[in-house]
Amino acid sequence: MKSFDVIIVGAGPAGGHCARQLAGAGIQVLLVEQHQTFEVNNFSSAATPLETLTQFELPESVVGSFWNQLVIVSTHVRKHWESSTALGAVLNFAKLREFLAGEVTKHGGEVWLGHRYLRHYSQDGETVVMLKPQGKEPIALRTRVLVDATGAARSLMSPHHQKRPDFFTGTGIEYLIEVDDSTYQSCAESLMFFLGHHWIPQGYSWIFPMEPNRLKVGAARYSGQHQILQDKYPAIKQSIELLIQDYLKINDYHRIETHGSMLHYSSGLQDIYYRENLIAIGDAVSAVNFLGGEGIRHGMASAQIASEYIQEYLADRRGDFAAYQTHLHQKFKPSWDISERAAKKVYLHYSDRIIDQGLAYLGTLELSEVIDLLFYYRFEKITKGVRRILWRKLTGFWQEIRQKLGLSSTIS
Repeated sequence: MKSFDVIIVGAGPAGGHCARQLAGAGIQVLLVEQHQTFEVNNFSSAATPLETLTQFELPESVVGSFWNQLVIVSTHVRKHWESSTALGAVLNFAKLREFLAGEVTKHGGEVWLGHRYLRHYSQDGETVVMLKPQGKEPIALRTRVLVDATGAARSLMSPHHQKRPDFFTGTGIEYLIEVDDSTYQSCAESLMFFLGHHWIPQGYSWIFPMEPNRLKVGAARYSGQHQILQDKYPAIKQSIELLIQDYLKINDYHRIETHGSMLHYSSGLQDIYYRENLIAIGDAVSAVNFLGGEGIRHGMASAQIASEYIQEYLADRRGDFAAYQTHLHQKFKPSWDISERAAKKVYLHYSDRIIDQGLAYLGTLELSEVIDLLFYYRFEKITKGVRRILWRKLTGFWQEIRQKLGLSSTIS
């Protein structure tokens, strides 16, 4: 029976980066992926700030496009911000996963595609992992540490949905479409987000540029009962078609692929982070922001942290992974809790009028402030925007009074 120091099940960004870090440290690691290629299950839209590339040492080969503009559209309001330099990238999800797997093998680790996880159990003080190669009989492997990187499925930590915390869920679907040059250029270098009941009730939608003449057009909806809306919602795919027809105003396009996924987010981060020598990373521990559904760089961050604790565990400097759970809570929980409350308000409570007003407030912010809000969850920026609006109103009122009194309109 073949043995490894670490077996990681799931070759998404979290699993791939964790395996990459461990292999680079000389750990004997196996990265397991159930699909035969990384083109399958290419489900993420993958918009991220530019610093993600440097933080995780990612090459431009995994980038679909760079963006320097941000557009947010609600039912009645549209706001646009632009920079002279690139602010971020839209990653090619399949190429990202393939690159990380290549890094694993380059550093001496192993990557097994087309192997489905079946179960694991303890035997003679070791952990035995059963895998099912496609078209072959199951095989058994031994490992000192087992990593659940199966995302929202949590297949290792919560098999058959056993002992799971309560989740908030969301469902997203995305098209990769090929369009004409004119349509592509109108979207190139821009991240576009859509809010409001016209575009998609109880959720949000987006248009992201990829390689030339290719766009990602998607929509996501959160589960739960809206406090105002009572009508039956259109299907998520109808919201995507609305973007294509009503915003892009095209009928002639080629749909290259359709993919989707579900988000299962644990309120208050009550996931199971570890059990004996089993540790979970990425979406399996809700390392995804509930407000915008962004998870790739957060999942990779959780994987990088986990790799440090795994190395200490293997060196017998730790007896469990309790400190890993504490570390992740310190990193994510404060802003995740605020994001969760904000998401419930925006997606499950607010009327179209309030969403329009909120976007109008955002329009008073500078681009850097909006980036801080959307990607770094610095919610004090909203308060700053409200203060700015109130100051403008107060200034206008004061100037009106001075004009009526025949005084100079200049305020010292």
